Amino acid sequence: MNCRRFGTLDFQVSALGFGCMRLPVLGGETSRINEPLAIEMLRTAIDHGVNYLDSAYPYHGGNSERLIAKALQGGYRDKVKVATKLPSWAVQEPADFERFLDEQRGRLQADRIDFYLLHNLQAGFWRRLRALGVLDWLEAARASGRVGHVGFSFHDSFDVFAEIVEAYRGWALCQIQYNYANERVQAGTEGLRYAAERGLAVVVMEPLLGGSLASPPEPIRALWAAAPSPRTPAEWALQWLWNKPEVSAVLSGMSTMAQVFENVASAGRSAVGSLTDGDLKLVERVRAAYEALYPVPCTRCGYCMPCPTGVNIPVNMQLYSDAVAFGGTHVQLNTNLYRGLPEEARAGACTACRACEEKCPQRIAVSEWMPRIHKHFSR
Repeated sequence: MNCRRFGTLDFQVSALGFGCMRLPVLGGETSRINEPLAIEMLRTAIDHGVNYLDSAYPYHGGNSERLIAKALQGGYRDKVKVATKLPSWAVQEPADFERFLDEQRGRLQADRIDFYLLHNLQAGFWRRLRALGVLDWLEAARASGRVGHVGFSFHDSFDVFAEIVEAYRGWALCQIQYNYANERVQAGTEGLRYAAERGLAVVVMEPLLGGSLASPPEPIRALWAAAPSPRTPAEWALQWLWNKPEVSAVLSGMSTMAQVFENVASAGRSAVGSLTDGDLKLVERVRAAYEALYPVPCTRCGYCMPCPTGVNIPVNMQLYSDAVAFGGTHVQLNTNLYRGLPEEARAGACTACRACEEKCPQRIAVSEWMPRIHKHFSR
């Protein structure tokens, strides 16, 4: 397993991290983990050098953290770092910080959590948590030894990302959604570099967009098949990330043992600067082919903003276009992200004032798209 620098910490992280959100389940019920198989998968990954496990309070109905505790028995605990996350949306008062952390330490059977992240930070969640004193509380949790290092996972615009990074010098890491198809989405490449320049470790989630990039439509598959370097679509996506020096670790939510072996082998071939100029040009062609599948010709230039009623027009357009273009599990992922937006930022808050349409270089009929987008994500 190849390892990489983890921000400014004295820790060499495995290039591949195990995301514990998509563990194998029984009967299609996400809360019923197939424990024997999941434990075998986690231990196999660790035996092959994976040393970073990622979980969160709601994963598998809370059973992801419990499963990790079982998998790390028998000497495995000392071989890995475990990250889990505070459910930011569920915090209503300062006492909730302690309540969730204590519950998660109990689930993980751990006095100390190696990396504790604020989950799914968006502008609304972040500002409420900050007003409730989350930064002082994180300092106290670190000082008490219950938490090793702290960070956050993120789903919003670059401006919000920079605001969060600059708000606290104690961040050790951040977790961003990032892949070759989403370079300009959320924190994006700009956020990746911004965080790395400030010494944060950057952990990448959704490298395959919930598996969508691993099973592309035929036009995309044909582009990959014509490449001089034979790689699966999944490996192309992963190697594109590992090619970047700012990426610390790439998470994969693995559901089968075959995926464990495939991803471990791919990580073993990873290196910064391993892709040729020809490889990178091919990725650009694939990205352009995906963008051609988008139903709305929005370039996310932001000229339509600010909306008088607070609708985040580019984000709504992006969530909808990605859901249509990539399909599969990405539909549910983006539905969740849409529903996590503040109500005034969702497409459903559009009043059809058309102020944005006068400023849109693409002449998009925003007032017609917003109700369609809201209906799509409200089914």
